[in-house]
Amino acid sequence: MKLAFQTRYLAFIIKIISLILIASGIGLELATTYAVVTHSQTPSITKFIFWLERFAISAHLIEGIIAVYYAPSQNKVPIIYGIYTFFVGTIGLLELFNFQAERMNEI
Repeated sequence: MKLAFQTRYLAFIIKIISLILIASGIGLELATTYAVVTHSQTPSITKFIFWLERFAISAHLIEGIIAVYYAPSQNKVPIIYGIYTFFVGTIGLLELFNFQAERMNEI
């Protein structure tokens, strides 16, 4: 019982952090696009951050596409659940397939 509470709390924290980081990544991408359009320069140290941000957004996009594909089989609205999974990541897929802490103890 205590493990289930800790797992739910951890999942909640991961959702919030993921939401903030993905929204920040989208903001960084918009700022980079603005810098390219206005011929401004960005510091060279940000190249690694942009690479990491693009990787994370790509991974979340793939997870969102998977959620859109499988949501109807779980009686969920595909577009809404795909957007939700895009922002929260793997936790959204785990929720879609009802993979909870109680089932993890059985494995």
